[in-house]
Amino acid sequence: MSEAIQTDVLVLGCGIAGGTAALELAEAGLDVLIVSRAERAEESNTYWAQGGIIYTAPDDAPELLAKDIEHAGDGICHRRAVEILTREGPELVERILLERLRVPFDRKPDGSLALGREGGHSLPRILHATDATGRAIEDSLIAELRRHPRVRFLTSHTGVDLLTPAHHGRDRRAIYDPLSCVGAYVLDQSTGRIVRCFARATILATGGLGQIYLRTTNPVGSRGDGLAMAYRAGARVINTEYVQFHPTAFYHRNAPCFLVTEAVRGAGAKLVDERGNPFMERYEPEWKDLAPRDVVARSIHSEILQRGVPNVYLDLRSNIPAERIRTEFPGMYRGCLEYGIDVTRDLLPVVPAAHYAVGGVWADEHGRSTIERLYAVGEVSCTGLHGANRLASTSLLEGLVWGYRSARHIAADLATHDGVRYDDIPAWQPTGHELPDPALIAQDMGSIKHIMWNYVGLVRTTRRLARAIQDLRNLEVEIERFYRAAALTDELLGLRNAVRVALIVTLAAWENHESRGCHYRE
Repeated sequence: MSEAIQTDVLVLGCGIAGGTAALELAEAGLDVLIVSRAERAEESNTYWAQGGIIYTAPDDAPELLAKDIEHAGDGICHRRAVEILTREGPELVERILLERLRVPFDRKPDGSLALGREGGHSLPRILHATDATGRAIEDSLIAELRRHPRVRFLTSHTGVDLLTPAHHGRDRRAIYDPLSCVGAYVLDQSTGRIVRCFARATILATGGLGQIYLRTTNPVGSRGDGLAMAYRAGARVINTEYVQFHPTAFYHRNAPCFLVTEAVRGAGAKLVDERGNPFMERYEPEWKDLAPRDVVARSIHSEILQRGVPNVYLDLRSNIPAERIRTEFPGMYRGCLEYGIDVTRDLLPVVPAAHYAVGGVWADEHGRSTIERLYAVGEVSCTGLHGANRLASTSLLEGLVWGYRSARHIAADLATHDGVRYDDIPAWQPTGHELPDPALIAQDMGSIKHIMWNYVGLVRTTRRLARAIQDLRNLEVEIERFYRAAALTDELLGLRNAVRVALIVTLAAWENHESRGCHYRE
């Protein structure tokens, strides 16, 4: 029997975007239910963000930040979104992160905030908490949410599909009404039961999709779940061909891929070949190692192909004192030491890795999607802020700003509307009972990752994309058949979402013949 839960607002995901929205909504007097597929609510894309968050420099101005964002976005940033972020972002950092949550950002000996510079930024304006900024923010945010009486958590629960009367209602005439969302079907991973979570408003804050690629800096849950759910519900999805590859992920045959923060290049590290010779000046004479990420990532990719090598290197030792490395980048330093690399003395091997989904569910300046009462914030959304390529450290700030703005809009909107009818949405009807074979799921997931890495990666061609579409369509037919015959698990749901999201990305790349930003066609 399907259980049912009712709340004012359902938040799927709990990084900086979902967490900020939940906190503001609870403060406005609304009941909030936060659903996370992870065992710990802290486990999110935000938690693993090594880099920083944009604040403001002494000589900074909204116009200067806007210029940097638009330069990185390669001419197609949504100007209204840029204006909102540059004018509202620093004030929200001050009010929410510094004053309310008291996030322990790095400070100078005199107690003032230490500001760093990252790729694409014309001056130092980035706040860090060593190389674990996201973790510092997330720990403070979750602690505050747990103290709030109007916030509930459902961890180890995975979204199955959004509840839309047009798709799920007993009254078939609902199909003539505008699309609307009244919550979500959610899988309880421990029992296998499907819970109906009913809400007057629903916020998608599920993060990114990096796990559809072979190499990624994203955590295991970043399979594009929210994007796939919104797509199936009929939401408008845009700009998904723009997938940003972080230029520098740690490379070792026997090690998991982990991010090497851009801040190390901001501190003076150089990209070099195996002999220690810098090469970025040949590709980008003006910005060199601090060029926008798409430029740096493609430069590394080109260097690897030309030289027939598996990776390039970062040289920290020549320009950054050893003590500064250990103090400012302790996580990266320890992670490399585990594999016998002391970055105070050795070159650090790196490769590009899928890092950030620039596109996603279309969202307006309040986070509203094209489906009534469905909002999208953070990486799952596309506000147009990033254009064709995201500027470093804008993602956490975008999550903060749009999390806040969506909450303010929901609180005002719900005050003027009556409740939503839920009795027309039936309980979940299982179609299969046999537990899926994990070996089959792993095989299919591996196929998706290799297809996307080889055919829809840093450099795309017509022939590669055509092959990817063919292979992914065939795979999706088999996965959908598998999905309908088996009992639901988190892994099976992730596989179904991953193949759909891979097709969404690939078809968008196929249709866009213009190389721009992080979509590059030969």
